Amino acid sequence: MIKKSNYAFIDSQNLNLSIQDQGWKLDFKRFRTYLSDKFDVDKAYLFIGYIATNQSLYTTLQSYGYIIIFKPTLTLPSGKPKGNIDAELVLHTMIEYPNFDKAIIATGDGDFYCLIEHLKKQAKLGKIIIPNKLKFSSLLRKFAPDMTYVSDLRTKLEYK
Repeated sequence: MIKKSNYAFIDSQNLNLSIQDQGWKLDFKRFRTYLSDKFDVDKAYLFIGYIATNQSLYTTLQSYGYIIIFKPTLTLPSGKPKGNIDAELVLHTMIEYPNFDKAIIATGDGDFYCLIEHLKKQAKLGKIIIPNKLKFSSLLRKFAPDMTYVSDLRTKLEYK
């Protein structure tokens, strides 16, 4: 029997902020284990805006088994960094397309609708992991049977 190869593509900003909006913090180590155990994820790509002072965070995430894809950030007038990773996530999913059986997409962002629709049509969509069951793009509702919700897994995935 040939082993299936599943890859996860994670919108880290959407995942992180959506979980924090619910009043808790995600344990990224536990989340990586969850991806492996639940969805047989071999490679987990984490898309994140690069901030030089966060180097220890990046090293820690890599030690958990994430492959980090950085996007240069801009500093907004408010002083907040901005690093929109949408194009990178779509591009890397398509670069890796021949190498995986199923893609697990972790986001609640409707900007990924066309990617998810394409993966679904090609029978390459594994799951969509929605960070917040109560707040995600209505564009994604069409894929409800393919969704699972991090908000339902707080007891299992919360950073303590």
